[in-house]
Amino acid sequence: MAANDGAASPPLANRVILITGANGGLGEAVARASAAAGANVVLLGRRVPRLTRLHDELEAAGCRTPSIYPMDLSGAVPEDYDVLARAIADEYGRLDGIVHCAAELKGLSSLQNLPLEDWFTGLHVNLTAPFLLTRACLPLLREREDACVLFALDDAQRTARAFWGPYGVAKHALRGLVSILADELENSPIRVHGVEPGPMRSALRARAFFAEDASTLPDPSAYARACVQLLAGTDRAAPRFVTLQPHSIAPRSLGLATFAG
Repeated sequence: MAANDGAASPPLANRVILITGANGGLGEAVARASAAAGANVVLLGRRVPRLTRLHDELEAAGCRTPSIYPMDLSGAVPEDYDVLARAIADEYGRLDGIVHCAAELKGLSSLQNLPLEDWFTGLHVNLTAPFLLTRACLPLLREREDACVLFALDDAQRTARAFWGPYGVAKHALRGLVSILADELENSPIRVHGVEPGPMRSALRARAFFAEDASTLPDPSAYARACVQLLAGTDRAAPRFVTLQPHSIAPRSLGLATFAG
């Protein structure tokens, strides 16, 4: 037997991972962790300067040169997602994973006082956009021997309460989307997970908890390693719904028996 004189390959070596909301928060953290794990990352977001800064920092760190795909999900139509899928196919010829981290929360408001535009935008960015993007990319994902789609969730009990508006409605519906999609793809090479990180420092959380001392919260990077492990398929028995613990190595089940499958 030949001696193994080289280091083990990084967990996401050569894989192509698309990350939405990569211009900040959990999306940026997962992009950094995925790139460090050997992936070719496609950075999707609406804030181009932040995406450019992240691109340059990853390149300077010796990671594979990432791609930037500027896109404002609030105004995107179905054809835009088809164009995105074709662009990834043309550039890489493959897609191994999607991490849906983009989110829209303008603040807490009663449904009665909520501007209708905020209702439609919140549902579109937090629910319809992940559906349309995943749907457009399914043919590419099906071509891989192993692929993964992660949807970032939020605390179900908290977001079912007053004033969480379209964000809360969309996040609850997103759990249903995860369950249905996972069932439909059960006999395919595509693994589907809903991931729920705990509290973390982010601009989105600050809009809801504006009086909170953010310095007491973990950085989003604390949850990124578990996302990389799910993308890599390290634990094939990982549950459909996963809660992420700060700096944890192994994700654990959310314990949602209704969605366990």
